[in-house]
Amino acid sequence: MKAIVVTDKNAGTAGMELADQPEPQPGVGDVVVEVHASGFTHDELTWPGTWTDRFGRDRMPVIPGQEVAGVVSALGYGTRGLQVGQRVFGLADGYRTGTLAEYIAIDARNLAPLSVDIDFVDAASLAMPGLTAWQGLFEYGHLQAGQSVFVPGAAGAVGSVVVQLARAAGARVIGGGRAAHRETVLEFGANEFVDLEGDDLAAVGGVNLVFDVFGGEIGARAAKLVAPGGTLVSIAGPPAARPVDATVIDFVVIPDRAQLTEIALRFADGRLHSHIGQVVSLEEAAAALGAPKRPSGKTIVQVRP
Repeated sequence: MKAIVVTDKNAGTAGMELADQPEPQPGVGDVVVEVHASGFTHDELTWPGTWTDRFGRDRMPVIPGQEVAGVVSALGYGTRGLQVGQRVFGLADGYRTGTLAEYIAIDARNLAPLSVDIDFVDAASLAMPGLTAWQGLFEYGHLQAGQSVFVPGAAGAVGSVVVQLARAAGARVIGGGRAAHRETVLEFGANEFVDLEGDDLAAVGGVNLVFDVFGGEIGARAAKLVAPGGTLVSIAGPPAARPVDATVIDFVVIPDRAQLTEIALRFADGRLHSHIGQVVSLEEAAAALGAPKRPSGKTIVQVRP
């Protein structure tokens, strides 16, 4: 099969190349998915687990990518809940071979059924951002109707889903981004927009929940906006600045079939929209994912037309 591979830990996305790889075989509890669309997280090659298995053993050459949408082509021993020919989408295990390939062997529990009225490209774009936003807002942030949420990076793949889910839950949502992203953020449902480069964040006032996707200097500024008793949720690592009298949670997203199913239902009935920046072929993927400037929204690799 064809796949995007990386053989040099230090090369980053510049080290990606299209190569022939053996087709995967399903393990116990696995399925093999014929990949139709897949996604890549921009800092994935900096994660320690990208280069090793769960026992710390080197597994290069690495096929990166975590989001996947496609069709089940084979079942492993003992696999239940899915069947050959079924459309699915989900999130691959970060310690196993990734999704930027024509086929992937993946734990069946990491996948959810995909209805025929959802395109594979849209499904792949929703898996990581959807699960990340859902878990950050509801599992860790315990968001309730009537609360306020500040989302720096609200025009991005994750931030745009955070905005939509928080607004649907009855929260007042303040989205942050560059001035050029104002209309995009408001179209996704934010009640207000803050220019992270030109506005004074202190004017936002205290909020119940900050969902930080950036970390660094922006994350430190956003942390100051959490009201006493509120929550700072981060996917950018432990925050450099901790808010006073608030809960701070740094988390890593995990696959969840029930949550994927709910995300798909919301997309199918129009309550949730994907944010795709560009769609490229597998042959174009190495150059597109290695480009120095990333588009706003998710880059999706369409493996099969």
